[in-house]
Amino acid sequence: MNARQLAKLGVPEGCVKAAIAGIHAAAKRGPRLRPAELRARIQSIVQAPDDHLADAEFGPFAAALVEERDFVRPEAVDYRTWGSDIDEASHGQMRQACKLPMARAAALMPDAHVGYGLPIGGVLALEGAVVPYAVGVDIACRMKVSVFDIVPEHLKKTAGFDLCCESLEKQTRFGVGSKFQRGKQNDHAVLEDDRWGQVKLLRELKSKARDQLGTSGSGNHFVEFGILSLDEDSADLGLDAGRYLALMSHSGSRGPGASVCRQYSDAARARLPRRYEDLGRLAWLDLNSEAGQEYWLSMNLMGDYASANHDCIHRNVARHLGAKIIAGVENHHNFAWLEEHDGRELVVHRKGATPAGAGVLGVIPGSMASPAFVIRGRGNAASLDSASHGAGRVMSRRAAKDKYNFRAVQKSLAKSGVHVLSAGADEVPGVYKKIEDVMAAQADLVEVVGRFDPKIVKMCGDGSKAED
Repeated sequence: MNARQLAKLGVPEGCVKAAIAGIHAAAKRGPRLRPAELRARIQSIVQAPDDHLADAEFGPFAAALVEERDFVRPEAVDYRTWGSDIDEASHGQMRQACKLPMARAAALMPDAHVGYGLPIGGVLALEGAVVPYAVGVDIACRMKVSVFDIVPEHLKKTAGFDLCCESLEKQTRFGVGSKFQRGKQNDHAVLEDDRWGQVKLLRELKSKARDQLGTSGSGNHFVEFGILSLDEDSADLGLDAGRYLALMSHSGSRGPGASVCRQYSDAARARLPRRYEDLGRLAWLDLNSEAGQEYWLSMNLMGDYASANHDCIHRNVARHLGAKIIAGVENHHNFAWLEEHDGRELVVHRKGATPAGAGVLGVIPGSMASPAFVIRGRGNAASLDSASHGAGRVMSRRAAKDKYNFRAVQKSLAKSGVHVLSAGADEVPGVYKKIEDVMAAQADLVEVVGRFDPKIVKMCGDGSKAED
């Protein structure tokens, strides 16, 4: 008896496997039931499954029917929102995520906008499960600021300014599939990590990872020089109050991270129970399953790989300048962490959100024309110790390209003291919220340690789109 025949007898799709298992068990115990007898027996179990729970062959089928009949989706968890300038589509995505059966808490940051599955700026805490698309395609997309032992006035001198521009042009790469020739630029201990050999997909990705190490991809990824201003001495950074020349970068795990996301999101969707099929890209993996363990290992390796990308960029630029890095701060903002909240161990997904536990340092950028901020988390439990990861888009990339002429914006920025080496119209300042408004909306989540004002900016100039 096949699935179509069982469906005609009223067997729900989710119980078909249990019905077939019961039929096989009955056949083994014998004597073999005639087709009419088998149909009658199946129908009687479908009509009154509680009466057949003790049946030697069909008890599990009856139990599956009872579970299907009595199933009621758990109530969606509530979430709190910071900021008011957030579109309804982002709220819709957040409400969907809160319907996950293992959801325990959630929050939405003031830079929120639509993403894949979970909105950018979405924070979601699950018990015992991880959602690949709630981590993001660009696993461990992150920020890094390095402070150099060069005075800010270096940028005012023609030779110093030109050398900084040259360092970005020669020591960074942007664009989908961008890579360096193998050499000092992409030599890092992360490539010797044993985890590359523990999962088939990671073994296949290692060569690409080596080629793309030290590169930045496309979309909103950037590397830029700027002035870091500290109004007070900072014990966290080990720096006195003052102004410093600094380098800031934003990028993630490149092609390898995207491949990990896609493979394990596909695996999650293949396992998604039919009763939750409307959740689509929010499909999850049980952390105790083989696929869940593989994804968790791969995600964490991608986190270390993304960190190594930034390390290579900052190290190479410093070498080109003949400078020494004297302080720095960095953080992921597309990742999942095992954390304790309300006495439970939860998997906290931060999709475009910055960890902001009490005393935790991080970086929240604005746009190429507005400041970024080095922050210290306040440990606000209502936000699951999280904050925004940037200013947040207010316009689609297509709309931005229709509205803005990049060369005109580039010239305008140059007059205001921001030199843009390369970028696209989809990343000009007008496509973002005002970072000052975003920071004001999350004053209870973070405190500002320092301000970074961009001076020389390099982004991908081919208009290609990075995935979140």
